[in-house]
Amino acid sequence: MRNTYAFLLPLMLAAGSLGAQEQQQELDPEAFNASLKYQSGTVSLKNGLATLNLPAGYRYLDPDQAQRLLVEGWGNPPGDKPLGMIVPAAINPMTDEGWGVIITYVEDGYVKDGDAAKINYDELLTEMQTATREGNAERVQAGYSPMELVGWAERPHYDAAAHKLYWARELKVDTFSTHTLNYDVRVLGRQGVLSLNAIAGMQQLPTVQRDMQGVLNFVEFNEGNRYADFSDGDKVAAYGIGALIAGKVAVKAGLFKIILGALIAAKKLVIVGLAAVGAFIKRLLGGKKEEPRVAG
Repeated sequence: MRNTYAFLLPLMLAAGSLGAQEQQQELDPEAFNASLKYQSGTVSLKNGLATLNLPAGYRYLDPDQAQRLLVEGWGNPPGDKPLGMIVPAAINPMTDEGWGVIITYVEDGYVKDGDAAKINYDELLTEMQTATREGNAERVQAGYSPMELVGWAERPHYDAAAHKLYWARELKVDTFSTHTLNYDVRVLGRQGVLSLNAIAGMQQLPTVQRDMQGVLNFVEFNEGNRYADFSDGDKVAAYGIGALIAGKVAVKAGLFKIILGALIAAKKLVIVGLAAVGAFIKRLLGGKKEEPRVAG
């Protein structure tokens, strides 16, 4: 299975790479930041799929430059390139205060949103926390630190008019003194989902929360790719809103397409325990049919 830069799942393995840390220590943060080729203003994503209309406080790194920051700057292993990254203009991403929004696109089809109003997010969180705990035995056996999904840093919210979904999770890894904030935005389109994920420390929640609300407003699919452009015969995804939040994706040809985590605030490597994730996804996607949850 290919390694893909995308978003943190509630089921993860956390590990530091000594070689990557040594490389990071050799980099001059100011010099490396100055070497990055930032863009501003209007940016086209994936050959016209979507557009970023960046206000003055934000900068964009194209796929190659984003890969440089992820691999050379933050010490992550090479993988599929993201569509780019959004970085606050006033902050050097190489500093402890640095953070960015990783942009990817999952073309699994049109995600129906009829389940959005029926999801009980408290029950969903409990399921995700249980699955995270169950995965810890495997993570420890593999030599990695246990992880805890502490709870919602911001409860999920779906904007039915804009077809945009956002939520945030608080994560705790035993080897890190500060908790990690994982703030997610999903923009639903005609053929897939545009994903924007901010990784930061929990102490940065007010800043990230404010800025990500702005991100919601300046990311849009272009005409022909919008959610409203769906027509009969278009591919429909095998999952709904709840699956997006839990980190589950469609089952294809008997295989699970797993979205791999790439980063956490401490700039350590995060990888997914595939066996534990697969079991959780199979139970919730491929297992017995459950009664719809009613929001409570």
